[in-house]
Amino acid sequence: MSDNAHEQVVQRQFGERASAYLSSAVHAQGTEFAQLQAEVAGCGDARVLDLGCGAGHVAFQVAPLVGEVVAYDLSEQMLDVVASAAAQRGHGNVVTQQGAAESLPFADGSFDFVFSRYSAHHWSDLGLALREVRRVLKPGGVAAFIDVASPGKALLDTHLQTVEVLRDTSHVRNYSPAEWLCQVAEAGLRPRSHARQRLRLEFASWIERMRTPEVFRDAILALQQAVGNEVRDYFEIAADGSFSTDVLVLWAER
Repeated sequence: MSDNAHEQVVQRQFGERASAYLSSAVHAQGTEFAQLQAEVAGCGDARVLDLGCGAGHVAFQVAPLVGEVVAYDLSEQMLDVVASAAAQRGHGNVVTQQGAAESLPFADGSFDFVFSRYSAHHWSDLGLALREVRRVLKPGGVAAFIDVASPGKALLDTHLQTVEVLRDTSHVRNYSPAEWLCQVAEAGLRPRSHARQRLRLEFASWIERMRTPEVFRDAILALQQAVGNEVRDYFEIAADGSFSTDVLVLWAER
């Protein structure tokens, strides 16, 4: 599949679901928001890129503390939701721009901060996107990446990637912390710290948010029933399909 074809899949998957992501508790809540706010505190003139902004939750959290936030996403419908919500909430310093993570339409050294939350697993080329992040960051600039992470172990990784792509065909990959650290360093960024969080996903809303076809929903449930105890225990799979997964919060500097 070409990069352009993948971009079309992403836009098709998320375009009609943009409003659902604005109201999604998984996306609207998270302890990591306090970390992002603490990072930009006292930086009233800073320029922030919310990379793969989705419904704009990161942008809205940091907008009151900085000079400008550019909410950037591949989905034009998502950006329409962000623009409307920003206006309603009085965030006049939030602007939107459409495009792919692998080709940022910004000059070198344009941003003091680049934050990306629950987006990287859709990028067709993580390494290229990270090199773009480094390019648009000012020297000494800070990046934060927050995403569902692979446990790293092959058995657990295979299960996670399978349920993810069944639920959402635009899924590319959840990377392990080791893969993230390697890719970040190869892109010329300096890893500063990383930590693991756990995220509980309620099955019905997780499926409904993507309007996953019934055949794929049933396949996920059947797979969950068929796996061994090691997989079931790690992901804390419940009878209704709800499960827990790892989230990586990684900080890096240019």
